[in-house]
Amino acid sequence: MSRYLADPGAWPGAELLCWVLMPDHWHGLLIIDGTRTLASIMKVAKGGSARSFNQAMGRTGSVWATAFHDHAVRREEDLREVARYIIRNPIRAGLVKSCGDYPFWDAAWLNPWPDIL
Repeated sequence: MSRYLADPGAWPGAELLCWVLMPDHWHGLLIIDGTRTLASIMKVAKGGSARSFNQAMGRTGSVWATAFHDHAVRREEDLREVARYIIRNPIRAGLVKSCGDYPFWDAAWLNPWPDIL
């Protein structure tokens, strides 16, 4: 599922800047290009990732809740701080001590790591 969500093709109408897949939910930071609504973008990504997950697990059925929560980031200079917050979710949840120890995340600012972490 994380491979699907990291694929730019999963996000028509948006650019995925960072994401983290938690055991029971997903966080992402998107820039929407205005050609689609956030709801339609999420429908495509959630539907495709659910199909990918179900196929890999040999199962059928729902994976995601139908709803999602969103927050607008108004200033470009806030993007990195929001990204830091998102990728630190596994640390706050007590899953790992360092972001680098958690395998299910990515960020557009990976080089160099210290800038984002």
